Order: sequence, then structure tokens, then C-alpha cells
Amino acid sequence: MAVFENVSQYSAKHPKPAGITFAYGTAGFRTIGETLDSTVFRVGLLAALRSQSKQGKVIGVMITASHNHERDNGIKLVDPMGEMLQQSWEGYCSEMANAETDDQVVQVLTSIAQAEGIDLSVTPRVVYARDTRPSGPMLQAALEDGLAALAVDATNYGIVTTPQLHYFVRCLNTAGTPAAYGEPTEAGYYERYGQAFLRLVDGRPTPTTLYIDAANGVGAPQVRKLAAAINSPYFNIDVRNCDTETLGKLNIDCGADYVKSNQRQPVGMTMQPGARYCSFDGDADRIVYYYADESGAFCLLDGDKISTLIATYLRDLVSTAGVEDLEVGVVQTAYANGSSTSYIKDTLQLPTVFAKTGVKHLHHEAEKMSIGVYFEANGHGTVLFNTRAVAKLQAATPQTPAQADAIQRLWNLRDLINESVGDAMADMLLVETILICKDWTPAQWDAAYKDMPSRLLKVVVADRNLFKTTNAEQTLTSPPNLQSFIDSLAAKFPRGRSFVRPSGTEDAVRVYAEAATRADCDQLAYSVAGAVFDRAGGRGERPAEFL
Repeated sequence: MAVFENVSQYSAKHPKPAGITFAYGTAGFRTIGETLDSTVFRVGLLAALRSQSKQGKVIGVMITASHNHERDNGIKLVDPMGEMLQQSWEGYCSEMANAETDDQVVQVLTSIAQAEGIDLSVTPRVVYARDTRPSGPMLQAALEDGLAALAVDATNYGIVTTPQLHYFVRCLNTAGTPAAYGEPTEAGYYERYGQAFLRLVDGRPTPTTLYIDAANGVGAPQVRKLAAAINSPYFNIDVRNCDTETLGKLNIDCGADYVKSNQRQPVGMTMQPGARYCSFDGDADRIVYYYADESGAFCLLDGDKISTLIATYLRDLVSTAGVEDLEVGVVQTAYANGSSTSYIKDTLQLPTVFAKTGVKHLHHEAEKMSIGVYFEANGHGTVLFNTRAVAKLQAATPQTPAQADAIQRLWNLRDLINESVGDAMADMLLVETILICKDWTPAQWDAAYKDMPSRLLKVVVADRNLFKTTNAEQTLTSPPNLQSFIDSLAAKFPRGRSFVRPSGTEDAVRVYAEAATRADCDQLAYSVAGAVFDRAGGRGERPAEFL
């Protein structure tokens, strides 16, 4: 096809490295940054096709590896409403990345265009950005070659958070429509979320300082810009781990993943009882909170705690608003602590469903709810108001001042939420809003329920593809009989629960276990890990701690 006539020439500058197979997953492509040149170039080509398949709507491209170490990098595509790439296109991405020759690259482009019936005369539009990783400029240049090869109308947003790019995409594609989302600029982002926050907290007691661990990533400069735009004692912050210049610091001993995994504060953070602390990850799409109790002990407020806090506040507002058939629901994964699930079902009496791990799966389930709250335990999540909920709020006729106030607060909360994707900064403002409005300390928030002890282990196996799951990854269907043995182990312990799921990136499986006591939990976890190793092809030396 004539439209692809320049592709081979550009592609020759970005040869695929030999012996590497690339796979596009929930997080896009992610691996060692120096190996991604050809892949990033080809994602530029695919972004053009994706835009043309959507009649010229803007597609986003983000170069980031989130919470991974600095040597890694990655790239992912963002669909027109700021959502993750449609799953059916993930296969195209992998096929394109693994084409061995320049001619094959053209052949894959041609086959996709034909399979999707794409009008190649449409001018493709793409926006792109990156995080602070040292491999970012090299990969950005490769992306720009891919965009140039297909004469894309492209805009570079520079160094911003991943959620900000998602926001820009949604704004650009909804401009001039009833669903207009905001101004597609950094200033527009800060205006939307900052003003919604101030409307919600106006007249409330001002809070103490919030201490933010920015993981030495892009969230550090961006959250300071947000604070400058808000310019209010309601948002008084102290940003730590904000060195984006020194090599080797990104996500090292800091960031949301470190805090969640190690159950401890990050480097550079001295905790005082009563104060509030939170951590972003490297691209600021995840957030966890934490505090020190009166004895100085570290206490984590993870994605489950954030989810239940938000769900509680929304439930109370919906009840006060008196809008018929407007319901709050919660989406979790199998990694959600069992105590949080019991609290949502039994105390809050809200519907909850489980989804497969990966925010795209949670997002899809939340779209089915009037108001859907979804968070993974790692702190990645958001809230969605579906079209039915929006219509009901628009049609609502309040009968009392309390109802009018509740309805207005729901509108303001919707403005405060980044509905396109999990966003550490927007989620932080949402949590701060609720704590300010409830006049709660972190300890009061934490007191809603007590997490059961849990343990997450990795078992290296010869072939992760032997492991098949169902029931939102909570139940193994293969290898045969392994699930029944796991169930028999869990039944030995009060409130025991365990599941096994294959890793999406390496030949290993994850073993999760929880039980009423720490001793029981650890015994269950190491027993299940031992059973997996012994019965399902464990590789290497058997770890001594496995039972």
C-alpha cells in the first residue's frame, strides 16, 4: 500500500533485537529499556492505525515502566476515552513487535488494516509523553520515527504522569461535546482537580501537613505544580524522595510498591504518630497511605482501605441524596484482604464482585455499576459514574437542603475523580477530601476493620502455562487435583484462604494466603508453596522455608 511506502526505510533504523520475544500485556510492553527501540518505533505505527480505525480520534502513547527499576522501560497505548487499549488489539501489538524483518513490519500493518477495514486516508492523531527514566529520550526518538513514517499529526506532552496523559486524551476527544472533560493541558488538569477539591472542602477545618513520597519519579514535580495551583492551606504538602536527576534512585527503597510489599515507610521518611503519609509509584498511577500509631508502629492503608473509605463516603451521600436506583458497588481482585470484602458486604451492605488481576478487568466490571469503586490492593484504582448514574443525578429533584447538598457533592466528587484511569494525585485529593469532611485521623480511618494477616510468595516453575484459573483467578483448573489439595490445606486454619495464579511475565506462580493469625497464615502460605513446587514442576533448589 502506498501509505506504507516510507515504513521500511524508517524501520531499517530500528532493527528488532535477535532472540527476544515481546508480549503486550495489561501494562503494555515492559522490559529492559535498551531492548525496546524497535518495539517503541512499531508502537508508533500502530498508534497511527488505531487512530485511523477510530476515524481520526486521538490515541495516546505513554513511555513508562511505572514501579519497575530504572533500567526498565515500557510503552502502552491509550484509547480515545483515556481507557486502556481495547484487548483485541493487544495481539496486534505483540505480532508487530515480533516481526523479524522490515518487510514483515509492512506486511503486518497491511494485514491489520485489511482485517479492521481501516480507512487509511484518515489523518491519524496521536499524543505522547514519557516519565523521567534515562532511556526515555532514546525511546521517544524511536516513537517519533514511527509517527513520522505514517505522517501522524502528533503532539508531545513532554514529561508528565501516566494518568495525566490519559486525561489529555479524554479531553481532546470529548472537546465540544456534552461529555467535555476539561482543558487538555497541564494547567487544565490542575484546574479541574484542584478546584473540585476546594469546592468540596470549603468551610471545613484545615488539615495538618500531608507527607508525600514521590518515589524519585515524575510525580514529584507534578504534585508540586498541583499544590501551587491549589494554593490553599487545605493542601499543605511536604514532598520527599523527589530527586529525578540522580541516576539509580527511581523506585529504590521508596514508592507505593516498596511500601506495600515491605510493610514499612520509605527511605527519607521519619514518621510521627498522628501524621498522614502517602506514597506514589514511579509514574504516579498508584497510591498507598500509611501512618504511625501511638506506639510508633507502621500501619498501612492500602488500596483495599482506600476503596472502603471511598465506598463508605459515596454510600452515605447517595443515601442522603435520595436518588432512586442509584447504587454504589465495589470491584476487587482475589488479592483483596478477606476482611475488606466482609466489611463491604456485611457492614456497608454494598454489592461487590471479583475481577481478574489487572486494572482493565476491574474497570470493565465497574462500568456495569451505577457508581463503581475499584482498587487493586497495590493502590491502583478509581471510581466510575456510568451513564445511568449521570442521567439520574441530572434528573434528580431535591426535596430538602440536605438532598440538594448531597447531590451537589456527588457532582463535585465526579469532577475530582479521574474516571479514565487510576491516578495517584486525583485519588490523593479524594482521600484528603473525605478525611477533611469527616474530620478523621488515619487511625480513625483504619479502625473500620482489621486486616487479616496475609502472605504473598513466588514459586519458580518450569512452565507457568500449565496453570489455568477460573473464578476471577481464585480457583485452579490445572494442574489436576492441585486446587482440591490447596482447599484441604486452607480448611485446617480458621478463616484460611489461599489461591495460586501464574505470573504474567515470568515462569513463576504467585501464592497468596491469609488466615486469622500470623502463624497460621505463614504455615498455610509455605505449605501451599511447597505443594506447588512438589506437584507442579518447581524449578531449581527447593526453598528451605517451603513446607
